[in-house]
Amino acid sequence: MPRGQSSSMSTREKPKVDQAVDPNEDNRKHRRGAYLLLGLLIVFLHGSWSVYRIQFGNLPLPLDSKQAGKRGFSEASALEHVKYLTSLGPHPVGSDSLDLAIQYVYAVAEKIKTTAQWEVDVQLELFHTDIGANRLSKGLFKGKTLLYSDLKHVLLRVVPKYMPEAEENLILVSSHIDTVSTTEGAGDCSSCVGVMLELARGVAQWAHGFKSGVLFLFNTGEEEGLDGAHSFITQDIFRSGAIKSATDFQIYQEVGGLPGLDFAYTDTTSVYHTKNDKIKLLKPGSLQHIGDNMLAFLLHSAASPNFLKNAQQQKQENTEQNKAVFFDILGKYMVVYSQRLATMFHNSIILQSLLIWGTSLLMGGCSGLVSFGLSCLGIILMLIFSICLPVVVAFILPHICPFPVPYVANPWLIIGLFGSPALLGAFIGQHIGFNLLKRHLRCVYSRTKPGLTHNTREYVIDLEAERWIFKSGFVQWLIVLILGTYFKVGSSYIALIWLVSPAFAYGFLEATLSPVRLPKQLKVVTLVLGMAAPVVSSAGLAVRMADVIVGSIVRVDRNPGGLPDWLGNVIVAVAVAIVICFMFVYLLSYVHISGDKRTLGLLLWIFFGLSLALVTSGIVPAFTEDVARSVNVVHIVDATGIDDGNREPLSYISLFSNTPGKLTKELVDLGDEEFFCGRNMTTDFVTFTMKYGCWSYKDSSTGWSKSEVPTLRVESDSVTDSARQTVISVDTKSSTRWSLGINKQEIDDFTVQVDSEKLVLLGDKTEVDGWHTIQFAGGKNSPTKFQLTLYWSNTATKTSRREAKEASDVPLLVKLRTDVNRVTPQVTNVLEKLPRWSTPFGKSTSPYTLAFLTDLPVNIFRQ
Repeated sequence: MPRGQSSSMSTREKPKVDQAVDPNEDNRKHRRGAYLLLGLLIVFLHGSWSVYRIQFGNLPLPLDSKQAGKRGFSEASALEHVKYLTSLGPHPVGSDSLDLAIQYVYAVAEKIKTTAQWEVDVQLELFHTDIGANRLSKGLFKGKTLLYSDLKHVLLRVVPKYMPEAEENLILVSSHIDTVSTTEGAGDCSSCVGVMLELARGVAQWAHGFKSGVLFLFNTGEEEGLDGAHSFITQDIFRSGAIKSATDFQIYQEVGGLPGLDFAYTDTTSVYHTKNDKIKLLKPGSLQHIGDNMLAFLLHSAASPNFLKNAQQQKQENTEQNKAVFFDILGKYMVVYSQRLATMFHNSIILQSLLIWGTSLLMGGCSGLVSFGLSCLGIILMLIFSICLPVVVAFILPHICPFPVPYVANPWLIIGLFGSPALLGAFIGQHIGFNLLKRHLRCVYSRTKPGLTHNTREYVIDLEAERWIFKSGFVQWLIVLILGTYFKVGSSYIALIWLVSPAFAYGFLEATLSPVRLPKQLKVVTLVLGMAAPVVSSAGLAVRMADVIVGSIVRVDRNPGGLPDWLGNVIVAVAVAIVICFMFVYLLSYVHISGDKRTLGLLLWIFFGLSLALVTSGIVPAFTEDVARSVNVVHIVDATGIDDGNREPLSYISLFSNTPGKLTKELVDLGDEEFFCGRNMTTDFVTFTMKYGCWSYKDSSTGWSKSEVPTLRVESDSVTDSARQTVISVDTKSSTRWSLGINKQEIDDFTVQVDSEKLVLLGDKTEVDGWHTIQFAGGKNSPTKFQLTLYWSNTATKTSRREAKEASDVPLLVKLRTDVNRVTPQVTNVLEKLPRWSTPFGKSTSPYTLAFLTDLPVNIFRQ
């Protein structure tokens, strides 16, 4: 009887187990089909794109002057200013067009003064900077000294008439009028000037109730190294410390030590500093958006009696913990909290997560710990395979496409070119982890659940492995949250949302408190609910990040030809792979027990193949007239290595690009210009080195004169108290924009002097690659003669003049490039023949279309 009762009990229990998991023939009907998985993928992608459109594309309706009224902001009025400024064409420092732009801004400011509310005092000033020096220590300005001269700025102060203390507490709003030499600068930054003029008009109607005044600074010289902002912050009212808040960020923050907000455009970054930065690319509503935000901010902050006091207090107490963490929800609501609160909250979530995981693994014993390890291995394999496949594509593209980066004009192509292989690789890596989990769980279930039939056991193992793979996403985002919290990364809130939301959905809909109960299939609703908040919070940012990276590739090579052609592709491929690994980790876990994995894989391959066919065939162009490849044409007069004055300088036309790839396609239209290209066409432009480019000597002897060639002359060379000192006179002739490199391997320190005024004093000189660079930019009345005093290092090269002459590679002591903003006849000819999908690219380190080179070798005056 005992045996019979035991047998009966066992018989009654087995159906319960089978019923819980729906084995055998029911197994198939519960497998997720290709249509369901494809539908989930489409919903995810469409949802991400919709979030992006809502967050970044949903701009306010532009208002005209009548709709905005006297006190509101009108995009139509701001655009009128932008239209005039862009009609002047490029207006760099020292140009006639910049003078016209300054006159226009001043005239509009005068009108604002005359139409201001009667209780508002508007003070207008044309501020002139004679000469100055600026040495930043961070970012792109490391190892540089920036000199400026003859800069003009327009200052507009708006203060209440009957509150004198408001003049002592000013909020600064700043932007620059000048552009680089290659663009009319609609986005960078005529639009900023237009917005500021319209803001000033509106603020002048409100300011009678302000507790603080508002100072609008329209500066020049920003494109030459933030010179305008520096010249202002080290004169005028900043000397008295009256400015308590500011923007124009790096100068005001690093030099002036001021807190502030930095506003910039991130859409269509590929047109930055090119001819395509035109007014037609300013999206309707974009100026209204920034104007509405800034006007609301100014009205609130200027009217607050405690705003500047609190800002100053926070500045004095400035620590990592007091920094703000902020983000918006679909562009509608702003969430702001302190880093201290973020750290406390994140640490709480981290501790709870570790406690839950620790308890779970403790209850699961050794088998649970192994399962956890294998699921983590799946994360690593997913990341490896997801990166490897698109990186292979990145290496192949330059060899089979007309251009190494064939998707710049159509960024959506990266979905097929890199997204498809990245998603496939992520699934392969995760599926390997899934199969390893199954192998381990097979041993566990054969030992702990011997009564299960083979089909039931296999199905249960699939379900258990699926859950472990899903939960591995928690581990992935938990690690990111821990690292982000430790390094106090403001965007760690993204990891928090991607961890908490899916974990909550899983705990609410899937978790069971009974360790005996066998697993069930994950519900689709768990995925949908768990992914809603993460997609809303970060999908738009992911899309924008990809767009910004792609747009930046057109200027990625700071030393043309210095980077491999495939590097830009690799950067994009890795970025796409990482985003896919982290955003698709939960969705991919639903694919492994599907019976249609091959179908989905085939669809990804088809999408990849179509994208590849489009770019290799040229059906979809890599560049267009609106999104062009950067190609610079410079007439170079090279006087380097000429120390006796008897030899004639070498003159040629140089062609180079900051966009990866050779200039083969461009030369098709320049066949009769006698260009020859290669990596032996190296040119040292002082601020960068052209390591691949094209030269042509055709008709290069005209358009310049020998009297324009700059000179470097040794005035004295002496040794006092075992210290060597050399004085060099620098004559830049007609150029008021130049760059001088000083060899820091030979020189410890230096000073720069104009007449009797020392611009650069001893001390605090950094270097990059062994060189310190001086960049000068100024107006028409800038000086052209300077005195450079060099203080040699004790370990400087000691070689005789004879040995120097016999040496084939003599190191340089100083090297100089001077720029002239003039287009020579041959440069004009080349520019007219270039394809319409190419454009010159300008920046503070780029030469103008006419550049002169000269140098002094280390041993030119050694005995």
